[in-house]
Amino acid sequence: MNQAPDRAARADMSLDPDDWTALRSQGHRMLDDMLDYLEHLRERPVWQPIPQSVRDHFSEPLPLEPEALPAIHRQFMEEILPYSVGNAHPGFMGWVHGGGTAVGMLAEMLAAGLNANLGGRDQIPIAVERQVVRWMGDLFGFPEEASGLFVTGTSMANFIALLVARTAALGAASRQNGVAASDLRLTAYASCGAHGCIAQAMDLAGLGSGALRRIPVNARFEMDLQRLQESILSDREAGFTPFFVVGTAGTVDVGALDDFRGLAALCRRERLWFHVDGAFGALAKLSPELAPRLEGMESADSIAFDFHKWGQVPYDAGFILVRDDAQHRQAFESPAAYLRRESRGAAGGSPWPCDYGPDLSRGFRALKAWFTLKAFGADRLGQVIAHTCALARYLESRIQQCPELELLAPVALNIVCFRYRAARPDEANARIVVALHESGIAVPSTTRLGDALAIRVAIVNHRTEHADIDRLLDAVLSFGSREVAP
Repeated sequence: MNQAPDRAARADMSLDPDDWTALRSQGHRMLDDMLDYLEHLRERPVWQPIPQSVRDHFSEPLPLEPEALPAIHRQFMEEILPYSVGNAHPGFMGWVHGGGTAVGMLAEMLAAGLNANLGGRDQIPIAVERQVVRWMGDLFGFPEEASGLFVTGTSMANFIALLVARTAALGAASRQNGVAASDLRLTAYASCGAHGCIAQAMDLAGLGSGALRRIPVNARFEMDLQRLQESILSDREAGFTPFFVVGTAGTVDVGALDDFRGLAALCRRERLWFHVDGAFGALAKLSPELAPRLEGMESADSIAFDFHKWGQVPYDAGFILVRDDAQHRQAFESPAAYLRRESRGAAGGSPWPCDYGPDLSRGFRALKAWFTLKAFGADRLGQVIAHTCALARYLESRIQQCPELELLAPVALNIVCFRYRAARPDEANARIVVALHESGIAVPSTTRLGDALAIRVAIVNHRTEHADIDRLLDAVLSFGSREVAP
C-alpha cells in the first residue's frame, strides 16, 4: 500500500539527472570546449600567474546545496582551465610531462562512464590491461610469463619493484615477520643521478634511505660500473647483503642512459635484482633509431615507466613490468576472505590485479593507453619520440652557435641543460626562467649541475616544433641581454 511513496523516495535519492536531454546538451558543450582548448593551444600562454581573486574562490566552504552544472562548468572554464601548469602546450618544456592527446581524453571519458574497479573480478577491462602487459612484455623482450600493472606513476612502480625484490631476498615469511626479523642488512645501488623516489622507496620499504648507495657518474652522467662493483664488494666485506641495483633510462637532470648491458652482466655475476627506472626513457624502445641504446634492458628483472610521459597518454598512467610472475605475486597476494576466488561467476578470473600491487581499488587506467597504442600505433609513437630527440639536438646546435650561451651537459636524449653567460650566472639564469614563465612564451625549469644553475629544457610534447624551440631561445637571449645590460 505504501510501495509507491517508497519508490518515489528511492528515486529522489538517485544522482542521475531529472532531464537526460539537458545533461546530454551540456555534456556536448563541455566536450566541445575541451576539444577547442586542445585545437587552439598555441593561442594561449603556456602558463600565467593566478590572480588572488581566483585563488580566493577556492577558499569557499563546503557547498550544502546543489549548483547548476552550467554554472560549475563556467567556473571551470574561467578559473581552472586557464591556470593549469600548461603541459599540454607545445611551449611547456620544464619537466618531463607528456602533452596528452584528444584520443586519450576521449578514452578517459569512456573509462569514467564505465566506472570499473580493476582490483579484481572477472571482467573484460582486466583483459584490456593484460593485453597491454603482454604488448609491453613483447616490446622489452620479456618472457611470456612476465607480469605487469598500471599504477599512478613511476614512483609507485619503482616502489613495487623494490618490494618484489625485497620479498625475493628475504622470503615470503618476511611479509608477516617484518624486515626487522631478518639478520640480513639489505643494500641497494643507484647512480647519484637517479630519481629521489628510489631513496623514498627504500624508506617506505623499511630498509632505510641510508641503505641506498649513490654511485658516482662518469662524464656522460652514466653510473660508473667500476665504482658500483667496488661498493658492492665493500658492502659484502662489511657484512651487508647487496640485493637491488637500479639502472636509469633517462636521468631526471640530463636524460642520461646507464650502461644496461654492463649492469645486466654485473647483476648476473653478483646475483642481484636488476631493475630499470625508465620513467620516460624506457619508451625510447618504440623508436628503431633509439632502441639500440637500450640494449641490455631486456635482461632486467623489472622495468618501471610512465605512459603519460613519452607515450602521450593523459595522466596518470604509470606501469611496472616484472619478469617473473610468481615472484611478483609472492610480494602482494592476500588470503583475505572478502577476496575469495571462484571458478565461475563474477568472482572468477584469478589471479587478480590486486595480487600484483597494494591497491584493491583501481581505475581503468589501461583503457587510455590501449586506445593510444591502437589509435596511433607503436611506429607513430616511436617517430614522435625520435622527433623530440631531434628537436633537442637542434636546440643543442643553436646553443653552440650562440656565444652568449653555454651548454652544461651532453645531450643524450631529449633534455638540454645550458645557461646564459653572465657575471653572476646563477642569479641571472634564475631570473631568466621566471621571466620566461611569466611571459607565457615557454616554461623551462632549472636544475643544478655541479656548481652551476642550468636552464633545463625537457622536450616531451608531441606538439612541439622547431618554431617553439626558436621562440624559447630567442626569449632567453632577449631576457638575458637585459640581465647583463650596463
